[in-house]
Amino acid sequence: MDETITLLRAAQAGDREAAGRMVEENAGLIWSVARRYFGRGVEPDDLYQLGCLGFLKAIDGFDERYGTRFSTYAVPKISGEIRRFLRDDGAVKVSRGIKERAGIIRAARCALEQELGRDPTVSELAAETGLTAEDIAVAETATVPIESLQQPAGEDGFSLEQVLADGTEEERLVEYVALRQAVGSLPDRERQTVYLRFYHGMTQEQASRVLGVSQVQVSRLERRAVARLREMLD
Repeated sequence: MDETITLLRAAQAGDREAAGRMVEENAGLIWSVARRYFGRGVEPDDLYQLGCLGFLKAIDGFDERYGTRFSTYAVPKISGEIRRFLRDDGAVKVSRGIKERAGIIRAARCALEQELGRDPTVSELAAETGLTAEDIAVAETATVPIESLQQPAGEDGFSLEQVLADGTEEERLVEYVALRQAVGSLPDRERQTVYLRFYHGMTQEQASRVLGVSQVQVSRLERRAVARLREMLD
């Protein structure tokens, strides 16, 4: 208990290393709260990152004069941060209609891949499904599975994680959540490019076929998207 108070005081005084150590030592507590919200359309790792953000806010707001244990104070802060995200950020929730369209698109994509021997373009998918290119873009970007941001895929072999500013562990935990939100706010074509390149692991040539544009255009879209993300997260 004395060590916790010592670390807490140091963290509240601006010691980032102490704050990072507290996050690491309380990972079990944060996960135990995050698990309560599994199955609500948000990846477990993202729930944990949100929990870390709530934990850091608990560090800032805790007052020893409360007469309670820090962990007792931290739990509702962790839970509250996750609940706030689930309540306010409807972008992480996918409607039934979009899920149904995504299923139709997946079936059409599989059929066309076998027929054409390559990834179909958006226009080919539109002709096959009767959906507009915009409907396809919305459905596919809304339901794409989020994979590791450490996967190298950029023009120079960098990963989306490298878009995040260098900093301490706790800063990166917070920025990880911010990055997901920033990707969601990109213009449609740039967002599609990011998903195809970084989350689906496609090459620029593969992404160009799916988007129905040239590889040069994919390269330009990628550069603009990454520059925009860095600006938003700066």
